[in-house]
Amino acid sequence: MKINEGFELRKVCDENVIVAYGRKNIDFSKVISLNESAAFLWNAVVDKEFTCQDLADILCKEYEVDAQTALQDVAQMVASWKELGLVAD
Repeated sequence: MKINEGFELRKVCDENVIVAYGRKNIDFSKVISLNESAAFLWNAVVDKEFTCQDLADILCKEYEVDAQTALQDVAQMVASWKELGLVAD
């Protein structure tokens, strides 16, 4: 999968916020913020193809988390990103 075009992560008032640009991505009804670990993962895969396993491996290298927990957390996060239209297979 890959992050869809038209979305960018920015730091706004110490918050990690996904900013949409382009006419098709504009939706002012919601703000998408990411916690520090989600923002770390986002930045690690910008402009790259990735899998949930790739993200879990990155998470395990950066944080003290076991592989199974990392994969479960990543799967939930990616499902949320897909629901929001941020990533596509």
